[in-house]
Amino acid sequence: MTATSCKKIIAVIGDAKVPAGSEKYELARELGCRLIDEGYRVMTGGIAGVMEGVSKGAKESENYTCGSTIGILPGFDPGKANPYVDTPIACGLDIARNTIIVNSDAVVAIGGGAGTLSEIAFAWQLYRLIIGYRIEGWSGKLADTRIDWRIRYPDIPDDRVYGVESADEAIEHLNRLLPLYNIRHSRIP
Repeated sequence: MTATSCKKIIAVIGDAKVPAGSEKYELARELGCRLIDEGYRVMTGGIAGVMEGVSKGAKESENYTCGSTIGILPGFDPGKANPYVDTPIACGLDIARNTIIVNSDAVVAIGGGAGTLSEIAFAWQLYRLIIGYRIEGWSGKLADTRIDWRIRYPDIPDDRVYGVESADEAIEHLNRLLPLYNIRHSRIP
């Protein structure tokens, strides 16, 4: 299997401190299931809240296979991962791990505070496709906007954080736009 035929990895970022059953947790859970249904893998920060919800939803998909959920943990203990992470990577980089998480194939944000804001900014600089739920938090504040003035993709005139309301909309954007977002950051010029 070549790298181009592997399953694409979608990072899902957002609030770490939302309880199971909350609106953001359930949106993440639904998204996780749909991502696996569509043949993607899921990457998160591996801990609680939205990260747990999306990983739990991924495991509820009929297409789930072991290895579908990846968690990039801030500390050195892989045992700190939520119970739905298949592959915990305990990098010990604390918040610096945010650059690793968003260097996936695309990023979907659900709400979020300062950590999510940093991840969105890194994803923009890394030329990633970014989708943001129109919900309270940074994903909602940045949905349907450009992060800055740079032209990341000259052939994509409406490049922005693509705002969505649902997992269906997020999947539609991923399936349509992901092939266009093919530049990888190599270094600061």
